Amino acid sequence: MKYPISIQTFETLRETGCVYVDKTDLVYSLAQEHVCFLSRPRRFGKSLLISTLEAYFLGRRELFRGLRIDSLETEWATYPVFRIDFAGGNFNKEGELEAILDARIAGWEEIYGRKEILKTLSDRFQFVLEQAVRKNGRKAVVLIDEYDKPLLDVLGLPLEQTNRDILRGFYGTFKAADASLRFVLLT
Repeated sequence: MKYPISIQTFETLRETGCVYVDKTDLVYSLAQEHVCFLSRPRRFGKSLLISTLEAYFLGRRELFRGLRIDSLETEWATYPVFRIDFAGGNFNKEGELEAILDARIAGWEEIYGRKEILKTLSDRFQFVLEQAVRKNGRKAVVLIDEYDKPLLDVLGLPLEQTNRDILRGFYGTFKAADASLRFVLLT
């Protein structure tokens, strides 16, 4: 029996034959929601959940064969998935948060297009989400892991308010882009 120690990727866990406690019926139920916020302690499986949801929304049925969700889901549609993991950033540095978000959005703009007139991170991200829906014919999925790390890294420091303002604007995209969103999860 192989235990998934330090494995946070659903695909790796499934493809290497690791022990997996099947709670995919709960994943299916969660995926029927629109916006979710999950707050749990460290090492509680949030990143694995994000990875599992990513595989589900990408229609990776082969990874779910033999699991409960396989008998629940009939469509296995593919959605445009936008995943951000803030775990690796060093947010003590001025401009780091903006640089990470800018790089992510720029990568998505290469796929979905860019409108030069749009300058703010939130406007650019909203445009990308709208274009993804037009291109794919399905609403977008946004998965954000460690949503609060850019704030926790700078609590009590002058940079805290700057990062708070950046995230407030960026997360405000979800309200503005609601018509383009199928599912949003922040952990």
